[in-house]
Amino acid sequence: MNGALYFVQMEEDGGVSKYKKYSKNAGAKYGTGYCDAQCPHDMKWIHGRANIVDWVPSDVDDNAGTGKYGTCCTEIDLWEANKHATAFTMHACDHQDYRCSGDACGDNGETRFKGVCDKNGCDIQHNRFEGAKQTFYGAGDKFQINGNKPVQVTTQFITVDGTDSGKMKEVKQFYTQNGKTIDHPHYTINGNKHNSINDAMCADWVADTKDGTNFIEKGGMQAVDDIFENGAVLVMSFWDDHYANMLWLDSQYPIDSDPIADKGTYRGPCSITSGNAQDLEKNVPNSTVRFSDIRWGPIGSTVARSDDITV
Repeated sequence: MNGALYFVQMEEDGGVSKYKKYSKNAGAKYGTGYCDAQCPHDMKWIHGRANIVDWVPSDVDDNAGTGKYGTCCTEIDLWEANKHATAFTMHACDHQDYRCSGDACGDNGETRFKGVCDKNGCDIQHNRFEGAKQTFYGAGDKFQINGNKPVQVTTQFITVDGTDSGKMKEVKQFYTQNGKTIDHPHYTINGNKHNSINDAMCADWVADTKDGTNFIEKGGMQAVDDIFENGAVLVMSFWDDHYANMLWLDSQYPIDSDPIADKGTYRGPCSITSGNAQDLEKNVPNSTVRFSDIRWGPIGSTVARSDDITV
């Protein structure tokens, strides 16, 4: 499972004003208008119109299916996690609130990197950097952050000139648990040290993984700056994965990779046979996630670090 909290550059009202000529009942009030960097085809309404062209019901999910169109926009993942693994990820798109079709959607397979969005994203995921050493985050007290217990997550969007209105240059994250502040260590990526997401780190990560990630080509940190200049919508979700069984978060992915030789493919300790969505829905239907005390403000104003240091 994945408890996720993130921003997307969707219309604030879900498109009710922009697309009212198609539907008076579109919009966020009715759960429509959503978009993200995966350009999802399973949205039943896009831009106020039913996504019924070429609609194919899902074989494994009675409530889902895919249509001809997807819906794309920049996505900033602040927290995607379960007790075994966590990641924060920047996804850039060069089109916003975009109803895609064909190659522009960048669907899985040969067209993945032909779309308007960076599907892979530029992420900091401790397991992908550490490998099976597994010391930073996991289920138990032997980890620096115990995924079995509540944790406060602080994300800092840092500008070039240090002001609230400056251009975005990097994104950092640290954690507070049991009164202790835990920072990401400086990971060695393509021979350089990084513990935050910025264009240089993303370029080094692509050089190491050779996975085709096109975050920089789709806008890089400028896209992160744009999402907050233009307006972002906060999303909270709790989901299982009918496509990849969440293996990209907490297992080995792709499953035919070598987790030692293929850098970045080790993502957590879960088996490659785990995470079947139908099994989860049958066996643990009452699973929950809790998000609380969500704050935003100038750096240093939303959490007190244990060492009283502000960046």
